[in-house]
Amino acid sequence: MLDNSTDKASTRKKGLMIVGVLVGAVATVWGGYQFFYGKYHISTDNAYVAGNIIQITPQVSGTVVSIQADETDFVKAGELLVKIDSTDAKVALEQARAQLEQTIRDVKTLFANNEALRAQVNLRQADLTKAEVELARAQDDVRRRTPLLNSGAVGQEEFNHVNAQLATAKSMAQAAQSAVIASKEQLQASLTQTEGTTVERHPNVERAVARYREAYLALERVELVSPIDGHIAKRGVQVGQRVQAGSPLMTIVALNQLWVDANFKESQLQDIRIGQPVELAADVYGQKIVFHGKVAGLGAGTGSAFSLLPAQNATGNWIKVVQRVPVRITLDDAELVKHPLRVGLSMDVTIETKDQTGKALADIPRTTPTSVTSVYDTQSTQADVEVKKILASQLSRSSTQIQKSK
Repeated sequence: MLDNSTDKASTRKKGLMIVGVLVGAVATVWGGYQFFYGKYHISTDNAYVAGNIIQITPQVSGTVVSIQADETDFVKAGELLVKIDSTDAKVALEQARAQLEQTIRDVKTLFANNEALRAQVNLRQADLTKAEVELARAQDDVRRRTPLLNSGAVGQEEFNHVNAQLATAKSMAQAAQSAVIASKEQLQASLTQTEGTTVERHPNVERAVARYREAYLALERVELVSPIDGHIAKRGVQVGQRVQAGSPLMTIVALNQLWVDANFKESQLQDIRIGQPVELAADVYGQKIVFHGKVAGLGAGTGSAFSLLPAQNATGNWIKVVQRVPVRITLDDAELVKHPLRVGLSMDVTIETKDQTGKALADIPRTTPTSVTSVYDTQSTQADVEVKKILASQLSRSSTQIQKSK
């Protein structure tokens, strides 16, 4: 009996020692993990792929006559997506062109009238000079005949005749003076409409040019092109549909410009800094494929603060809920090319927080645009080219007509 009790005690003691050793080993491993790895890494599975989702909307109203791209298609910047009926836009452009040409001719007439009015002023000035000479002669005739009237050398009838000529000369001089003043006023009024400008820079011409550009751009905008390289994610437009300016027709996603929004708990934000390295795993590829990125910035508020119906914690019973703040993480472009992702995919995110040299919040303003496109620049440039052609044609036509008239 004593031997059995001793054996059991020895066995129990060995079992407790084994358990103790295992617990100690686990505690050592866990402590080492926390000391060397765990305290420098924070993780979350509340993370999703995000990207620029661009809605294609028309700038003019009309009926859709052609659709050149469908869902899942890849399109390049400047590629035609949707075409709207251009009949009305062409008519409006022709009207604007005719109005511009007529305005140029009207303004050229204003400049031509200035020369004619200057010649009219010179003519009226010459008439005034002639009238003043006649007045001086009539005054001299009266002055010479007045002393001779008393001596009888000049008859009363002759004296009355030269007085009548003097009155007529005075009237003609006054009329000539008024004509000079009127012609100068007409010239000044005409100069007011053209002074300090040219035909090309005249306000009426510039107004007509602006209307022509507007009509030209409206015609160009019946063709909707892709602003970026990307994939068609959603198409809601159909041929024959009447669309209004601003109505969404389809969506483009640039799958080469993606990032991850990881929603960390507020208790995890203390050690997160901009620029810290990140490892990510996508559910679509599993844990075998590891993506690498960096912390780009932290959100300015929790998700609930910007929700459609934010929580009203000051009313009723209150229950504390741990909030989450979005942390934006950039991805490696080469890895995205090798293993493409999609907007909305789930990600597992682990941030290494050992490096604390970065900042918790961005404090330097951005100096470059986040995204830019140049596909619309050619529309405005071509409109300017067409305007210059019309101006050159009308002005050269005027010069040719003047030369022929000479």
